[in-house]
Amino acid sequence: MAVLVALIGGGAVAMPAAATDRVVVVHRGDTLSEIALAHGLTVAQLQALNNISDPNRIYPGQRLRLSATPPAPPAPSQPAAKPTAVVHVVQSGEHLTGIARRYGSTITAIAGANGIANPSFLRVGQRLIIPATAAPAPTAKPSSAPAAPAATPLVHIVAPGETLTGIARRYATSITAIARANGIAKPSYLRVGQRLAIPGPTSAAPVAKAAIPPTMAGAVAARGEIRAIITAEARAQGVPMAFALAVAWQESGWQARVVSRAGAVGVMQLTPATAQWVGATMLGERVRLRDLRSNVRAGVRLLRHYLDRYHGDKALVLAAYYQGQTAADRRGIYRMSRPYIASILRLESFFAK
Repeated sequence: MAVLVALIGGGAVAMPAAATDRVVVVHRGDTLSEIALAHGLTVAQLQALNNISDPNRIYPGQRLRLSATPPAPPAPSQPAAKPTAVVHVVQSGEHLTGIARRYGSTITAIAGANGIANPSFLRVGQRLIIPATAAPAPTAKPSSAPAAPAATPLVHIVAPGETLTGIARRYATSITAIARANGIAKPSYLRVGQRLAIPGPTSAAPVAKAAIPPTMAGAVAARGEIRAIITAEARAQGVPMAFALAVAWQESGWQARVVSRAGAVGVMQLTPATAQWVGATMLGERVRLRDLRSNVRAGVRLLRHYLDRYHGDKALVLAAYYQGQTAADRRGIYRMSRPYIASILRLESFFAK
């Protein structure tokens, strides 16, 4: 799994932010493309909002405007009672993603209300003020027509030997579109491990009806044998087939000979240490990472373990797969993991029946 390289340097002239502007503070290791991806913006939009001439030069502590438009004030038809603030006490194992979901709020809103600089770190017993407009999530009601989720961008991690031309062809987009979305000045230069936001469709679509981009569909069809192996293992392990296929595509593009700089191997991109752990504690057999079937079996079994551990919460499952189980247990979802999670959930919609 790739290590994100921080782009740190001196900088652009910061534009003053009005009190009503949405603002994010740059942390060490952040990149402009990652920030744009996490907040549903493009690099070009962030550059324009913050007068940034060089997208590769941002620095820790820099305040970036996310919007210059103040939110519209509510206009109730009749006077409403002033809502009271809700206070949530953090329990062991809780994370901000789950808390936000519970109260129908957002991570950004809760972090802002409590002055939390790192949303991935919470303390057991910490008292969180939940914004007064939020309320505990009601019991889900059956619905015959669920709302379509907003489209989330794909994230591609550059592998050795890849070029922007090939990546653009794979996702049925253009070099220009990828370069613009990621603030790339020289399309001929990519770094191994670099994370690229792949521009997606502008309209949302129901999960079950998402269409695979034409050129990606060609690669999917060409690797049908590997798809069948992943599908069979997912069925055997009780893992949603589309979910297992999406993880494998994100990790390797269903390619058995891929080896990352961190030493992760094969279709499921497991490290030797992880493979040994899965083999000893979950499969009761030695995992042979360079054997296609053994590699897939171990990776899918690991997904089953995480689905059980996190009670089906796919965001946490993917965080554990990307960050490691200990990190997910102690810190929840890292900021750097969110684009990875969003990408897999979108890929899952491509493979859904």
